[in-house]
Amino acid sequence: MESTHSTPTVPSVKIGHSPVAFWKPILFGALAGAMGWGIRGQYGHETGAMIAGLLVSLVLILLICPNAPLLNVMRAAALGTIAIGFGGSMTYGQTVGLTHDVELIGNWPALRWGMLGLAVKGGIWIGFAGAFLGLGLGGIRYRAIEMLLVMLGLLGLCWIGIRLLNEPFDPDRHILPRIYFSDDWRWEPGASLKPRREVWGGLLFALIGLIVYAMWRRGDTLAFRMALWGMLGGAIGFPLGQTLQAFHAWNPEVFRSGFWVWLDPRINWWNWMETTFGAVMGGALGLGLWLNHGRVRLVDETSKSHIPLVVACGLLAIHIGLLASVEFLSLRIVDSLYDFGLILGLIPIVCVIGDRGWPYWILPITILPVAGKTLRDLVYRQAAIDPVVGWMFLFVLPMAAAVLIAVWMQRTRSAIEPAERSLRLILLLTTWVFFGLNFAFFRFPWPWVEWTARTPNALAFFVCAAGLTILALIPRPRTEETVG
Repeated sequence: MESTHSTPTVPSVKIGHSPVAFWKPILFGALAGAMGWGIRGQYGHETGAMIAGLLVSLVLILLICPNAPLLNVMRAAALGTIAIGFGGSMTYGQTVGLTHDVELIGNWPALRWGMLGLAVKGGIWIGFAGAFLGLGLGGIRYRAIEMLLVMLGLLGLCWIGIRLLNEPFDPDRHILPRIYFSDDWRWEPGASLKPRREVWGGLLFALIGLIVYAMWRRGDTLAFRMALWGMLGGAIGFPLGQTLQAFHAWNPEVFRSGFWVWLDPRINWWNWMETTFGAVMGGALGLGLWLNHGRVRLVDETSKSHIPLVVACGLLAIHIGLLASVEFLSLRIVDSLYDFGLILGLIPIVCVIGDRGWPYWILPITILPVAGKTLRDLVYRQAAIDPVVGWMFLFVLPMAAAVLIAVWMQRTRSAIEPAERSLRLILLLTTWVFFGLNFAFFRFPWPWVEWTARTPNALAFFVCAAGLTILALIPRPRTEETVG
């Protein structure tokens, strides 16, 4: 490594990289982020964000290091997928509201403050994803016990950050933190408000702690650089996406003439904010990894797992059980502990680092909440689909495909085999599973029937899915074959 600090416990080797044109990671990263983050809006904060994390990670790894060993890159993709969920614990609805709520139209200080809050929260959110994606590709061998201590340390830093930056919080007495990015009485004096508790300060402390540990304790330059690129993409993408929605709210006269008279009622501006945010952050991560592709290194993955098999399997069952409880049962005792991004990601992060099978299980883990929420909404809440049909096509088939591929990769694909063919298959599966489930959630807004507020977004997601399909199916030009 280039750092003079502590070296990896296992020698790392620099691998050959595809001299892919710079625009490809930007473009395809943006397509993956736009679709993934746009779909996230229908499915929730932490686990919904993992959709975008998985798609963006797969795309960038496929483009930058397609001939790297499968286990190495699946571990990196899993880390990026899990970590992007951490930021989902932050409340941001009222922060968005500061920039476009009817009561605040024309209030420029509120607009500026809301945009600043979105930049802070977006930077923290995507910063974690970049840091862990880089951590998986930086050639540093982290151990399971080490990562457990790191995650516990991040939780401690988060607690300190909340106490310092997100306290005091006593809305009944109108006492709020000094730096507060949600709606409060500064902007609406005398209004009846319900301020939301913020945790961005805690996550900021945790992110800084992670960066300091990775860079200065372990010499992980790639994790440090990708964290900065993630922070940049989030800090630009979130307010930029909201600019569209705020402009619509502040300038209604623009949308009362021409083709907008027909189109405006059929536009979900909130979802377009999310889609734009995802495109920017995916493109930023793509550019960051392309600029730093020479720092991608691999560690020896021929050694045994750090975590005994029985323990890894037990932790997988525990995590899936707790995840299902948080998503579908709403048990107070479980929610109070597991419904927070850093805690939700603790078991998966440690096990992905320490076990050779866990990186592949990130596929069914990511699909499970999406399939389950689609089934719940369409079959049980809306009664829009027959239960037998719903269970089969919305849950059983997507989960079965994800589980079978995870088992197949774990049992029949060599850990040192080049990952390209497997990555293409996984990208195809996840792209169309997420698109299909979301299309069903949108109530099948076919463009040849009467348009709804879901139709434009569905068309945009289809374009993104088509682009990712082209990436997955078309072989690389010979000029982009990996060398070295």
